Amino acid sequence: WVVVRGMAKLVRDNGTDATLITEDESAFIAPGEIHRIENPGKVDLEMIEVRSGSYLGEDDIERL
Repeated sequence: WVVVRGMAKLVRDNGTDATLITEDESAFIAPGEIHRIENPGKVDLEMIEVRSGSYLGEDDIERL
């Protein structure tokens, strides 16, 4: 994920690890890693998700 505008709070491992990502910063999410993203600010969050790998379909996502 690349934050274009605003601020993102990336929460990993069911809440045990949180990182703030601001404009022009990015974060890498490893395959299978449990994660969520929040907007802790008042400015709308705009971000770009970049996916890579041999399969890029949406049906491999598991919602918890």
